[in-house]
Amino acid sequence: MIRIRMAFPAIVLLCTLSVSSAGQTFVETPGSPVVPRPVQSQAKTPAQSPAESSVIVVKPGLTEEQLADLYMARKDYREAATSYRRLADQNPQNPVYLNKLGIALHQQAALGAALKYYERASKVDPTYADAQNNIGTIWYQRKKFGRAIKAYQKAINIRSDMAVLHSNLGYAYFGDKKYQEAISSFRQALALDPQLFEHSSSRSGSILQDRSVGDRGRFYFLLAKSFAEAGNLERCVIYLRKAKDEGYKELSAVKSDPSFAAVLNDPAIQEVLAPKPPDSIQP
Repeated sequence: MIRIRMAFPAIVLLCTLSVSSAGQTFVETPGSPVVPRPVQSQAKTPAQSPAESSVIVVKPGLTEEQLADLYMARKDYREAATSYRRLADQNPQNPVYLNKLGIALHQQAALGAALKYYERASKVDPTYADAQNNIGTIWYQRKKFGRAIKAYQKAINIRSDMAVLHSNLGYAYFGDKKYQEAISSFRQALALDPQLFEHSSSRSGSILQDRSVGDRGRFYFLLAKSFAEAGNLERCVIYLRKAKDEGYKELSAVKSDPSFAAVLNDPAIQEVLAPKPPDSIQP
């Protein structure tokens, strides 16, 4: 049996990844050929290091790609990048390996190197929406919103049925202060997946999603507007409250915006729109 030491670095990023090789994601499942090293019943000796408790025993037969995917699932992005690089070198015309290598580098904040591999993956397979989307996310994180918009639009032209692509485009429009276009994209995303904004943002596959925004108050207001247009009162109220909590100063626009006409008289909406009571004066 082969013993592999696994590291578990923390990472905070703002977008979603999904693998278009077969829709796979880097998630361990029951029956996976990976098992934790059995815990010894005797007490740990002083010579043992803490890292030894995280040693994983991998059964023979694991392919190079499965091993790389395992590293990704464990958030050991450096080792994952090493494995994906070997795969990409051996299979230079495989867009999935190129894209996965880009993601592993992206997770290490090596944006320039990640972009290079996303672009190679897209060149090898121009119909690979995942790589085109990830190119957009690089530009989004660099605040080059115009380039991000073009990349996301290309991805949507390839796969218009993926809600996350429309959502990413919405974020890019929002960053570029094109709010009407943003709300249109969010509306399309919600039509494809009404629970889209309830999913946690993660990077465990091959489609990156970046949910970072600057003007959070306005962003929440636009989401509330999208949910109002979709007839989802519950989510509309939630995001209106978030906008109010962020101090959004144009909340009263709800009263005149036709998008909110169908929900305006609901008691929950009226409660959100009611001014905050003045602080009580202490004696």
